[in-house]
Amino acid sequence: MADRPHPSSNTTGPYDGTTFSYIPGATLDIDPRLALHREGTDKIDPITYEVIRHNLWNINEELGMTIQRISGSPVAMYAFDLNSSIFTEDGEFIYCGPYQLYMSGVSDVQVKWTLEHRSTNPGIFEDDMFLSNDPWVGAAHQMDVTLLTPVFWEGKLFCWITNVLHQYDVGGITPGSFCPNARDAFDEGILIPPVKIVERGELRRDIEGVYLRASRKPYLVALDLRAQIAGNTTAKARILTLIRRYGADVVKGVMRKIIDTAEQAFLAKLAKVPDGTWRERSYVEVAYVGDRNTYPVLLTMRKDGDRLVFDNAGTAPQVGAINTTYSGWRGSIMTAINELLCWDQLYAIGGALRHIEFQPALGAFTSAAHPASVSTAPVQAMEISLYPAYNTLSKMLSCDPELRRDVMTIGGTSQFPLTVFRGTDQWGEKFGYLLLDPMVGAIGAFSFKDGIATGGQVRSPICRIGNVEHNEQSFPLLVLYRKENTDSGGAGKFRGGNSAAVSFIPHGTDHIVQDTESSGAAIPTAPGLAGGYPANTNSYRFKRGSDIQQRLARRQMHGDIGEVSGDDVLLQLRQIDIRQNREDVYEVAFAAGAGYGDPIERDPEKVRQDVYLEDVSVHAAREIFRVVLVGEGESLRVDVGATAALRLQAIVERLGHAPHPYPGPRLPVSRRITEALDLVRRDGAAWLACSRCGQPLAPSRENYKLHCHRVDRPIQAANTLIGDPRRFIDDAGERGGASAGPGAARHRAGGRLARSPRLGTPHEPCTDRSAARVRVRAPRCRHVQRSSSAMSRVLMWLTEPGSGR
Repeated sequence: MADRPHPSSNTTGPYDGTTFSYIPGATLDIDPRLALHREGTDKIDPITYEVIRHNLWNINEELGMTIQRISGSPVAMYAFDLNSSIFTEDGEFIYCGPYQLYMSGVSDVQVKWTLEHRSTNPGIFEDDMFLSNDPWVGAAHQMDVTLLTPVFWEGKLFCWITNVLHQYDVGGITPGSFCPNARDAFDEGILIPPVKIVERGELRRDIEGVYLRASRKPYLVALDLRAQIAGNTTAKARILTLIRRYGADVVKGVMRKIIDTAEQAFLAKLAKVPDGTWRERSYVEVAYVGDRNTYPVLLTMRKDGDRLVFDNAGTAPQVGAINTTYSGWRGSIMTAINELLCWDQLYAIGGALRHIEFQPALGAFTSAAHPASVSTAPVQAMEISLYPAYNTLSKMLSCDPELRRDVMTIGGTSQFPLTVFRGTDQWGEKFGYLLLDPMVGAIGAFSFKDGIATGGQVRSPICRIGNVEHNEQSFPLLVLYRKENTDSGGAGKFRGGNSAAVSFIPHGTDHIVQDTESSGAAIPTAPGLAGGYPANTNSYRFKRGSDIQQRLARRQMHGDIGEVSGDDVLLQLRQIDIRQNREDVYEVAFAAGAGYGDPIERDPEKVRQDVYLEDVSVHAAREIFRVVLVGEGESLRVDVGATAALRLQAIVERLGHAPHPYPGPRLPVSRRITEALDLVRRDGAAWLACSRCGQPLAPSRENYKLHCHRVDRPIQAANTLIGDPRRFIDDAGERGGASAGPGAARHRAGGRLARSPRLGTPHEPCTDRSAARVRVRAPRCRHVQRSSSAMSRVLMWLTEPGSGR
């Protein structure tokens, strides 16, 4: 389907990648002199289809592996911050690789732009390659450099091969090209729309010279470029070998069938869920150095028959240095679609895209116009676009008992806690780099099991982090520890995976200079599902003038920065030019995976195991999971009676009275929406009702949460590692004496009053600062709660399939 700007966009176009992002139309304007190979047969036996299909997948994966072997860059070798893709002659997705998925999600628009804007002049010919990194044409940010290679057969353009690799440095005011203090794109790295860098098989030195001239590390960027050329050359040779063996019409027929088969699989899934609208809201903190505001992020997903439509209307306007373009926003959502809806098709997303429309609100910070600053996009606006998509898709999948097993809460890091450091390394050379350890991430809880501690980034299925020794060999660092963080995962019936922290000091140099570039330190960006609690926030800790060197001289190791003496320094978000001397200890801790389901429904025996393994603290076991444990070590056990009493007390606290069953009759159930929510018939109309007690809540077109109890508690009550948000933002301030926190006050965005982080109309928050307070909203149902501490922020309207809107 062709994308189009959302009606709320305050733009007039053209959408050609200059001021406003390039948005491909339904048909492409391609020079007729460029012959396209469109001939393919549908008479392919199943064995031949499977052989060629898997060959194409392996060719694409080999492309990425070739880049890793030749580049040698830690970005490529350990973070897998690259991806590879194969497209049809007119830019339709066949396969994207299992590396950094959002990178491929922005590649198809670059192919289409090249077809429209380069087919006439300078022309697209055999053995050409095009270089591009322009986010308004289709890159994630300037450091993600794309190499596009047309593959010809007998004079016709047969298909496209592309790869994307994050480069060390492409210019800008900050070494490494992440520029948190950029005023606009002119403070950032060079912008290159697709330009022919290999012509008829020869590397154009003039274009390469312009490209490398902007970099502080031109020899490393040059090596990466050659790795990319080698990867595409290898993949191209493999595809031509397939064509020679099986025939061009058969290979093209397989390509078409891959897309068609994936389309059928996608439509079969959509047919199982009802039409409806799902919304998710999140927040980004701090848009530029010195800022202390928050900025709302909205995502709306509509399912209408065989169509999914996404828009970001209502998101804050572009601001500071946190922005991304339309292609970055779209690529982020495509990552969630790939993993939740297309995983069984080996990431063949082309079929699904025939039924998906993206409607960017151009001018929002998740669909910014030129010349907005976008260099930090993947770790800010793109991540905050990706993870709400997981929640909206998961809520939709929850409507079908089979698809519910594909539900996954938010994981990864939800906002990458970037550490950028620079200075003079152990060899006396200037360097600039980013710490890739947060790639270890975490996987959020599933609808039927716990998440995975330090399980990686969901946006990069095979990512990993480098060895400590490699980091220390490559950069002037001494890593003091890496460790998993107890209690970091979101609580729930099923826990989110725990995340990690890393601490280091400069080594082999007098000092290094750092910048912090992150959100998600005041407001958790990984809210749970179905009553699950949020994961921890990102955290920076800094100890100035410590005794670490004396400790190391005495061969004393510590396990936490808190054990080291020195002056605690609160690092702000987007703080720049932080000087770290050899006596200064730095730690960064990463956000974890969110929880699924009510924590007081978790099996007490599992909680005991969690505490025994140090995944959960004794404090969290009692205060969050409401499990009473006695003994310690091998003698640790559950006090069954005390646990039952404590959990009943939690229910009474939520309700404000002892629970009692709903007295009315059970209504006919049309569909299970979640574990706690049913679509029922009431007087001939569709309603939402509690699936456990039968309590009707609201008509299906209304926000049922406005008819539930609301429990106002500080967000810190949901996770022991969430600190006071007022350290970083001003618009978490109190109103009427309310408990401070992102769930307890109205938020301002860019000077405007926004809705409360809890859904519904803005409200006067709870004034009881000593304990949680229940606000009663009839009807009374203890199973379906509206809990601000769980950061439940979804609006959902549902209709039965075929019944209209």
